[in-house]
Amino acid sequence: MPGPNDGVPPAAGAPTSPRPLSSVPGYLAERWRGIGLSLVVVVGTIWLGVTGQLGLYIHPRYFVFTVVMAALGLMFVVASFVVRTPAGAGPLSARRGALALTGSGLLLTIAAIAVLGLPPATLTSATATQREVNSGGLDSEASSAQAAALVGTGDYERLSVKEWVSLLAQSSDPGLYADKTARVTGFVLPDAADPDNVFYVARFVVTCCAVDAQPIGLAVFQPGWKASYDTDDWVEVTGTFRPNPSVRSTDALALQPTDITPVEQPSDPYVY
Repeated sequence: MPGPNDGVPPAAGAPTSPRPLSSVPGYLAERWRGIGLSLVVVVGTIWLGVTGQLGLYIHPRYFVFTVVMAALGLMFVVASFVVRTPAGAGPLSARRGALALTGSGLLLTIAAIAVLGLPPATLTSATATQREVNSGGLDSEASSAQAAALVGTGDYERLSVKEWVSLLAQSSDPGLYADKTARVTGFVLPDAADPDNVFYVARFVVTCCAVDAQPIGLAVFQPGWKASYDTDDWVEVTGTFRPNPSVRSTDALALQPTDITPVEQPSDPYVY
């Protein structure tokens, strides 16, 4: 039979029931997992900033903001270590506590190795093949102005891949480039339309972060290039622009190389 107090709400100020022991392991594991993952992320971000590798992920204009926010995040994470567990959590059962904390520790270890242990990697042709070359990433007005300033000096070899691509986008008249020697550095990216004869000397343009990076490049006509170079190799190409001999490539002009030299990947592989 129902007791006399059944259905009656507890009086104001009456002590509440403690958290069920079965829920405690999951609660603590979730809490420490969240704190640990946050710690890995903010420490990793600060480490990338200190070692000068943050540019592999975001535009330089966001460096200061990102590092400052990571430092603030680190302060909050450290503060969270001293926050007490809510009253009523009670002691952990040995087996459930061990399993929960072991799982969280394993997850945090994997995350720490991924963020701090593995060297940062740049974008490669695997990303470029998923995005159309020279389809975006160019601030035409700014790029054209910078390219025009260098063209005015007659020092064409100082023009970067981005600046040459900007000029070619304005005009593909071979006469405008007949006496101009280009010397550009980038990674080897096969031309999807004629991969045996043409490759791009390519770079990624980063506007905000690596997620929005767009591949740009200059077509290089070099039949049999695969015998000497691999996709993603970094090279310095010197040559002049001529009408593209390839009947399948969509680029009207291509570099006719006088020299192709393998080089190391630059410390800052992206252009902005």
